[in-house]
Amino acid sequence: MRNKLALCKSKIAMVDNTFGINIIPENDEQRVEALRNYNIIDGISDTAFEPVVNLASQIFDVPIAIMSLVDAENVYAKAGIGMADTRNAPRGTSLCSITVLEEGITVFENTAIEPCLLVNPWVAGEFGLRFYAGAPLTTPQGLRIGTICLLDKKSRSFSEKDKSMLQRLATIVMNLIELGCAKMVLV
Repeated sequence: MRNKLALCKSKIAMVDNTFGINIIPENDEQRVEALRNYNIIDGISDTAFEPVVNLASQIFDVPIAIMSLVDAENVYAKAGIGMADTRNAPRGTSLCSITVLEEGITVFENTAIEPCLLVNPWVAGEFGLRFYAGAPLTTPQGLRIGTICLLDKKSRSFSEKDKSMLQRLATIVMNLIELGCAKMVLV
């Protein structure tokens, strides 16, 4: 077990990474700068995103839905349902870090059989995460700054129709971010 842990853990750009794959995209500096320019981590109210997260939980019948922002070292839950007081996680343990790597939807229907997740504390630990689906929040410049994601402690399937609906919710969240940023400039 110890050898598997050593193989899957790596240090990449000061981020303790439990995935065994590079979770830092080539454009990470620009991506993080774009996120910070939105002034959303401490700026725009969380209440703006709560209705979308609640709707996501209801649409997909999952106990956990989160709108998160992926910063340089941490992932911040800006809005969420089902995660109690968890407001942030190290980037190297959050599956949202994987979601911002790709343009499309990231889905793990059964995390227990995914080699890159076997030592992840959310999967292997007490929490027991078994399902994850995330859509990136993409700026007009194509930079992925966060996610809207669905989690469950049981495995489940996720269809193409589900992916399409989750992508639409991500577009709504990104529109709210853009509107909030524009409102802050006008004030």
